Amino acid sequence: MRVVGQCVSAVLVLFAAVFGCGEAEVIDDILGSLSRGVAFLERQHDHINLDGVVGFIMLQAELKESVRTWPHSDPVSWAQRTSAVELVKRLDQSFEKAVAALQLNDPKYYTEFEPLLSWSFWLVPQSWSSTDVSLVYQATMTTECYDEQLSDKCLTLLLGTWKMNGTPCIVTKPCRDTMTQFGCPHYSLSHQLLYFMIGKMKGCTNLLKGDTRPSRSNMTEQNYEKIFCSNMMKTNHDIITSGLTEQTVDIFIENILICGLAGFSDFYKADWLQHILRLQDEEVGCFGRDKSIISQIIGDELLEQLQPHRRVKRREKILQDGCSSHMTAVAVGALGGYLNYYLTEQDITKRPLT
Repeated sequence: MRVVGQCVSAVLVLFAAVFGCGEAEVIDDILGSLSRGVAFLERQHDHINLDGVVGFIMLQAELKESVRTWPHSDPVSWAQRTSAVELVKRLDQSFEKAVAALQLNDPKYYTEFEPLLSWSFWLVPQSWSSTDVSLVYQATMTTECYDEQLSDKCLTLLLGTWKMNGTPCIVTKPCRDTMTQFGCPHYSLSHQLLYFMIGKMKGCTNLLKGDTRPSRSNMTEQNYEKIFCSNMMKTNHDIITSGLTEQTVDIFIENILICGLAGFSDFYKADWLQHILRLQDEEVGCFGRDKSIISQIIGDELLEQLQPHRRVKRREKILQDGCSSHMTAVAVGALGGYLNYYLTEQDITKRPLT
């Protein structure tokens, strides 16, 4: 019996060395949170707006990559992989219903951004880099320099959805000037980054062609991505220093989602993960739930039914249970990024570049 016990102990030591118990527990926490988030989508698929669905699509891309490259075959890790596979199946079923609802509720917006509604559009990082504090702006504007209508137009020009069978990868001067402007804060900054990411994923080359400014002559798309994420890192540090509030938590998580998807591993901080996990509503599985405004939202929904041609608001939609469609979407997308990062971290060939 003593020999058997020694053998079991040796196996446990070997297992702990291969896959630390602490990290296994963190992955369990992420998978549990994602399961609750997917359950929320399953219930609310008819009501989540396009931005909300895109966040879940990003999650699907990250989950599929995680499942494909899952680095371990021990019982605990294999059980976790099985849970991830089940999440992928549930998402596939919910997306079909959610996308059909989007097409019915807002056909114009659906047509313009249909390419984003496929998990295969979203490229998951295969290598990692870090932000650079020396790239932080000396001064930042106090108001957004982001215009939703112009941003939408610039993205449709990249996607080729600006008209039926439109040519993709078109970059106009107003789009280039807006998307390369330095000093923009918050959502303007994240949408500048998203513009370059979507251009890359669409296969557009030379997004900066035609920029004649001497000071930008050597700038590449990758340079802009690093500048934007370095400033988004500064934003997140400032938010944490001041304390997360209802006004800042959404952009805090959005920065983690987008810069993580852009391959900046230093956004995947362990304490930031805990902040996100604590924000989830245990009852319904969403993020950003405000129970005090549920009755007000029901009234707004009734008003929307009386005005069926009113355009669905893009950036946010509060659902009848008081949940934030946008914050839930960016949170599950960010959690999927954490999962993929933690798994690739265990593969020494994919560790962050220094």
